[in-house]
Amino acid sequence: MLEKLKEKLRRVKAKLTRKLEEKAAAPPEEEEEPEAKPKRPSRASPKLGVKRALKKAVGIELSPSDLEDILWDLQVSLLESDVAVPVADELINRVKNKLTGRKLGLREDPKKVAEAVLEEAMREILEAGEKVDLLQVVKAKNERNEPAVLVFFGINGTGKTTTIAKLAKYLQERGLRVVLAASDTFRAGGIEQLEVHARRLGVELVKQRQGADAAAVAYDAISHAKARGFQVVLVDTAGRMQTDRDLMDEMRKIVRVTRPDLRIFVGDALTGNDAVEQARTFNQEVGIDGSILCKMDADARGGAALSITYVTGKPILFLGVGQGYEDLVEFKPELILKPLLEEG
Repeated sequence: MLEKLKEKLRRVKAKLTRKLEEKAAAPPEEEEEPEAKPKRPSRASPKLGVKRALKKAVGIELSPSDLEDILWDLQVSLLESDVAVPVADELINRVKNKLTGRKLGLREDPKKVAEAVLEEAMREILEAGEKVDLLQVVKAKNERNEPAVLVFFGINGTGKTTTIAKLAKYLQERGLRVVLAASDTFRAGGIEQLEVHARRLGVELVKQRQGADAAAVAYDAISHAKARGFQVVLVDTAGRMQTDRDLMDEMRKIVRVTRPDLRIFVGDALTGNDAVEQARTFNQEVGIDGSILCKMDADARGGAALSITYVTGKPILFLGVGQGYEDLVEFKPELILKPLLEEG
């Protein structure tokens, strides 16, 4: 699809350049001097950054047809940043509505106007939907003398178990007592992996043998937390493809038994549109309250975070930015807007 868009872009850019130069060369309406001959249009590179695409849009007052041509640049840039096609289309429509017929004052900086328009449209998506304050959720549950229960799910290899350990560290640093539930009883090394993390962090772990009922393990961990005064239970689950019906049924059972305060999807930012489809399916099957994206330090461009927020209507809670336990940062829109606004 990108190749078709780029080819279309190459064809329309020459046409657009001619239109813009004709407008720029025309004298003011009150003058009666003959219209200047337009200059020969130059060929521009088909790969333009998002900022550069929008800078062209604010140089003059644009008609809808002019703006439609310019937005091809924007669409290509968004797709190259791993923004899902439906999300890119929605974003383009919002930008189009904001810029059509817009005029600039003599003292306005086109670059600043362009950045503000794009940033506002993206921020609207990232900040849409219900906000989730994880620490407030824990506090509210603890005030009823009960532990907060957080269940995590996602496909294999996304870094889910390591993310749980990072979150345990995050909660520990805020004075909260945490217990881990090794409900990944399907994978051979799942229990051992979480056990290593628990030992390194100095947190308690509730486990059973491989092949045990995953929901029963989670239930035991909650009972243990209530009896011993733990404030948070983090439930690990087996990684599962969103198309695996048996494991999805197990996931629904865990949710029924634990009645979690938060259901958190853990995705790999590097998988781009695959992570978006996974989040969409998990949200449909068991419902999610928020997401955590891993591997944001490995050249992820932010499109997955923007797309997941749009398709689920639920916020990104944290970003994984490294291998250490401390490499988990609270999500802020600026962390995504910056890479998305970089030059292509």
